[in-house]
Amino acid sequence: MSMYFAGIDISKYKHDCCIIAAADQSVVAKFTFKNNKEGFDQLLTTINSLSSPEDIRIGFESTSHYALNLELFLENASLTFMEVNPVLISEYKKSTTLRRTKTDSVDCESIARWLMTVEYKPHSKGFYHAYSLKSLTRLRDRLVRQRSLYLVKLTNVLDHTFPEFKPFFNERFSKTALYLLENYGSAENMSAMNETDYNEIRRISHGKFSPQQFLELKRLATDTVGINNSIFDVELESLLSLYKSLAKEINTLEGEIIRLINEVHPHFMTIPGIGPISAAVIYAEYGDISNFSSPAQMLAFAGIEPSVNDSGTESHGGKMVRHGSSPLRYVLLNCCLPLIRFDMTFATYYAKKRHEGKPHRVAITHVAKKLIRVIFALEKQNIDFNSKKLR
Repeated sequence: MSMYFAGIDISKYKHDCCIIAAADQSVVAKFTFKNNKEGFDQLLTTINSLSSPEDIRIGFESTSHYALNLELFLENASLTFMEVNPVLISEYKKSTTLRRTKTDSVDCESIARWLMTVEYKPHSKGFYHAYSLKSLTRLRDRLVRQRSLYLVKLTNVLDHTFPEFKPFFNERFSKTALYLLENYGSAENMSAMNETDYNEIRRISHGKFSPQQFLELKRLATDTVGINNSIFDVELESLLSLYKSLAKEINTLEGEIIRLINEVHPHFMTIPGIGPISAAVIYAEYGDISNFSSPAQMLAFAGIEPSVNDSGTESHGGKMVRHGSSPLRYVLLNCCLPLIRFDMTFATYYAKKRHEGKPHRVAITHVAKKLIRVIFALEKQNIDFNSKKLR
């Protein structure tokens, strides 16, 4: 039977589909179907009338969560599909026409014709697991950012009421610091603390909060230049409540993320410095690594590759392109910090780049590139990390 290429332009409430025959590259069907069971059945009926599932190539742009239901439907119908980076489709359209026409009908045909020019790499089966991790890790990231914002607001309140408090704790809101704020709040209350209070604080800090620190904090609270105002007390209490609520939700999410990533347990989890949360982000953002044919493609996906300018008499490299997944790029770069502490090969590689005169951030980027090459090798060869085999 003939091969057919189906391009689908994804929208919130409806999708546009264009099907092209590989034999003569003619459009054999172009239609709009709703984002519901009736619409999905319409798509399936049209596809089945043309060819068998193995002779159908389906592609659509990566559009957040709008395509998820369609992806699950296609998988259950034993049809394969390929997600496409919207940037690639945009560049393809520019290369085929000078007209600046953008409609859903035009876009779905562009996707179908682009699909004919590249190697078809269908989404892996069971992709829903990776999607679940992506949803959870990205939600966790948003909540962590929100929690950090509340800590900034807490600092702003303390600047008015007890400006000496945070410097005393080395500009950090440790567990002990948060306990003091939650249970005493104002400098006035902290100045009145007694031995019974100290014993509880010492228990909370696991013995790390010394009597000398306790007496020094009482002295700072007594001599503070802060303002004793009930409005600030209410604001502090509200911010602490919001912070605790977010912290609880983050802990719940992390528990579920760790459970899911442990079920998959990718080989790169054995690399020192990559914990379960970082591993979950890497797994969720990359998806099926078998879809990548080289580490260079993984670098480009994360946006860690350098831009290149090679034209006429001018040829030089530039800054990181920073396309692709920003959560993935952030985690990969952060993983490199413990990696150069715990693994001699990566530490040596970092030292080599520093010796070449590269700044810390540039050297860390080179370590991240090496890390991606290692991840690619581990998953492709189906082996765990072994530092003795690194070069």
